Amino acid sequence: MEVLPMNGPTGHVCKTRTLLTLILCMWVSMQVMAGTENATHSSARPRSLNIGALFTFNSVIGRAAKPAILAAIDDVNSDQSVLRGTKLKIILHDTNCSGFLGTVEALELVENDVVAAIGPQSSGIAHVISHVVNELHVPLLSFGATDPSLAALQYPYFVRTTQSDLFQMHAVADLVEYFGWREVIAIFVDDDYGRNGISILGDALATKRSKISYKAAFSPGAPKSDINELLVGVNLMESRVYIVHVNPDSGLTIFSIAKSLGMMTSGYVWIATDWLPSHLDSLNPPGPDTMNLLQGVVALRHHTPDTDLKKRFMSRWSKLKHEGTPSFNSYALYAYDSIWLAARALDVFFNEGGNVSFSNDPRLKDTNRSTLHLTSLRIFDGGQKYLQTILKMNFTGISGQIEFDQDKYLVRPAYDILNIGGTGSRRVGYWSNSTGLSVIAPERLYKKPSNRNTTAQLYSVIWPGEVTAIPRGWVFPNNGRPLRIGVPYRVSYKEFVAKDKSPPGVRGYCIDVFEAAVNLLPYAVPRTYMLYGDGKRNPEYSSLVAQVAQNNFDAAVGDVTITTNRTRIVDFTQPYMESGLVVVVPVKEAKSNPWAFLKPFTYQMWLVTGAFFLLVGAVVWILEHRMNHEFRGPPSQQLMTIFWFSFSTMFFSHRENTVSTLGRLVLIIWLFVVLIINSSYTASLTSILTVQQLTSRIEGIDSLISSNDRIGVQDGSFAWRYLVDEMNIAESRLVKLKDMEAYFKALTDGPRRGGVAAIVDELPYIQLFMSNTKCAFRTVGQEFTKSGWGFAFQRDSPLAVDLSTAILQLSENGDLQKIHNKWLTHSECSTQLTEIDADQLSLTSFWGLFLICGIACFLALAVFFCRILCQYRRFTPEPVEADTEEIGPTNTRSRRSLGSTSFKGLMVFVDKKEAEIKHMLKRKSSDSKHEASPSADGRLHSLREEDLLSAG
Repeated sequence: MEVLPMNGPTGHVCKTRTLLTLILCMWVSMQVMAGTENATHSSARPRSLNIGALFTFNSVIGRAAKPAILAAIDDVNSDQSVLRGTKLKIILHDTNCSGFLGTVEALELVENDVVAAIGPQSSGIAHVISHVVNELHVPLLSFGATDPSLAALQYPYFVRTTQSDLFQMHAVADLVEYFGWREVIAIFVDDDYGRNGISILGDALATKRSKISYKAAFSPGAPKSDINELLVGVNLMESRVYIVHVNPDSGLTIFSIAKSLGMMTSGYVWIATDWLPSHLDSLNPPGPDTMNLLQGVVALRHHTPDTDLKKRFMSRWSKLKHEGTPSFNSYALYAYDSIWLAARALDVFFNEGGNVSFSNDPRLKDTNRSTLHLTSLRIFDGGQKYLQTILKMNFTGISGQIEFDQDKYLVRPAYDILNIGGTGSRRVGYWSNSTGLSVIAPERLYKKPSNRNTTAQLYSVIWPGEVTAIPRGWVFPNNGRPLRIGVPYRVSYKEFVAKDKSPPGVRGYCIDVFEAAVNLLPYAVPRTYMLYGDGKRNPEYSSLVAQVAQNNFDAAVGDVTITTNRTRIVDFTQPYMESGLVVVVPVKEAKSNPWAFLKPFTYQMWLVTGAFFLLVGAVVWILEHRMNHEFRGPPSQQLMTIFWFSFSTMFFSHRENTVSTLGRLVLIIWLFVVLIINSSYTASLTSILTVQQLTSRIEGIDSLISSNDRIGVQDGSFAWRYLVDEMNIAESRLVKLKDMEAYFKALTDGPRRGGVAAIVDELPYIQLFMSNTKCAFRTVGQEFTKSGWGFAFQRDSPLAVDLSTAILQLSENGDLQKIHNKWLTHSECSTQLTEIDADQLSLTSFWGLFLICGIACFLALAVFFCRILCQYRRFTPEPVEADTEEIGPTNTRSRRSLGSTSFKGLMVFVDKKEAEIKHMLKRKSSDSKHEASPSADGRLHSLREEDLLSAG
């Protein structure tokens, strides 16, 4: 067979037919694929999928997000490892910064059967669109909506691919705490983004014992005149710490107006959230006019690690040409990663058997009158599974780790702390949710063990006005009104506080302390004193404190006692005067007592002392009886000797001499004890007989409560409520006393003549009262409350803290004591009654001496009797052994008789003189040298017994 060459005419015909066949097959395949894409049920791996993007194109965030989204789509489609065989198509819709238009665009977007929507950047639009995607089961991946309330369970299909303002506001709160500020003013745009963010800030500050003192809100798109009026009002307030949480497109207007109002100078603090770095980064670079508005501002920026992936993306950013030169900020990174999150999740979705299909919602029906075409909105059947796949994703993007926690937040939120100055900004530290403020990058700290309790640290900040010192954060309101200070208009005890004709209109100890403390403050305190009361009676101090809490006074200065109830409504400074409630009573001189000589010792002391006198006398008699003829004689004489010797040692007048070593040792120790007892007795008796003794039937607050007598209380004092509420004393028993003269008369008259049995008042008043009455009265018992006097300020007033420091300084340098001596110098009175029982000497003070004496007596007796027993053993002969045959009843009686004779002989032996015993032992020693028969031994034994008996 001949084979024709293919390059001939027949070959051309074959080629043409083959080419036409291939084109036909390709067209048919394309039609089939197109029909498949439009069908209700699609195949597992469609050739293309629609993803929507919804944001404002011409905005700070939109201008950065658009090129990032388009670049991500290109990168996904060109990457063969993701979505093999499936291409992503992006459908862009512009919301035009309008909530209404954004909602319309969102509805048009989901008509295209998108499997996911990227955006929006506006939190307000996100709230509306979230209801749409919830209904259609389309995941909404937002790279710019930071409103914390969007994390609610109400929006299950909303997935935030950027950091929530929940963490940013906690970072701001940590900054406020780090620099020691207590109050801030929030300036924010009054929409969902601003309002909800500031609400979280208030909660975060509350955990740091700080607060938002004023919320300055303005409407979106407000004209400059409204913002100017708002800042003028803010500038008249006390706080100088401003938190600015607005949109990037209009935020610089605030700083421009603030600079024109002189609010960007020394003493002011401006903290901006991430909107400001986003705006500055997008200008690339910002102009000098813009930077001049922001000198000294502290701002937060999303922290993204400097990974190689991010560096490669940044290097190609300038080549991305989409509608002109793109501007860059951190939201571009989150937008780029959002596309990759959707793509990677789709890849996993398909690998796990997921299908992309849409079905009609039976609840969406078109009516004859409607042209909205609601039936074109279809439900993504695999939306729930796809959503769960998205939330389980874990990969590293250009913005960092893309992983969600159980609350759908990105893990490891972090921010850079920037300080704007010169022509740019410098980073002064970082904040992360796990480590707080630090100068170390969070990714380095993540590698170390988690420790949120480490000390916060930042580099130094240059504040507005080019100052490095941390601003105080507050000033007195700049509205011409000085500090309103309420002063009690007293009618008694005017040494503490009183009205004065000369400026400043008041005088007294409390006023001088306050003025001295204010003069130590590093800033001026304009103030005016305002008397509280009618001048006819002392005002109610609790009412004065309540006036401060109700903002009728800015502070209360005077002899104001710090009590628990008052600290609940106002803040007090450090106490500058110690105080406490005491009971003062009239007293009378105690009558002389003929038995006063017994009062130096308690009865236990008398009994033990007498017992030891007898004990020591008996011990000395035992030790001296054998060798001292003065301790011998008839029994009656010896008994008298014991008693005489014992009690004569009290006056060191004993005439009997001790000759034994043990006796002298015991006597020396006993005479030392007697010396101490005599000295103590003499001193105590002298005190009892010479010091004036005053008595009162009221012994303290307990005996006062148990009685039914009337009690005097100073008019206006907190003591009235304290005695009624805490001590349960009937109000009918309490008598209000106006001044010192009323005190004197009431105590002098007594309860029987219409007076009072006692007065309950604070110690400073009582000390002054007793001094002025020449110590005619005394206090009884102890102070039953412990408190102090302080200056009262409104809650969270920074002046309370600063003045507390100044009061401590006055105390340390001695100025506080000098002011006290100036106003309250008075003669000292013994405030307490002299208690006789307190002067009595008890056994507790002397038991050590008695113990030593007792031990000495015991040891002396033990040595003495051991010596006696040794001598007796040497004197007594060995018992004679008898034959066993001779043992019988007669022998038993003999042994019993011998035992009684031996004990009697021992007693006789003990009673003999020491010289005779030594002589007898000497004879025994000489006789033992000769060997003697048993009968001789018996005669010798009988002889010794006869000698003992005759000697006895």
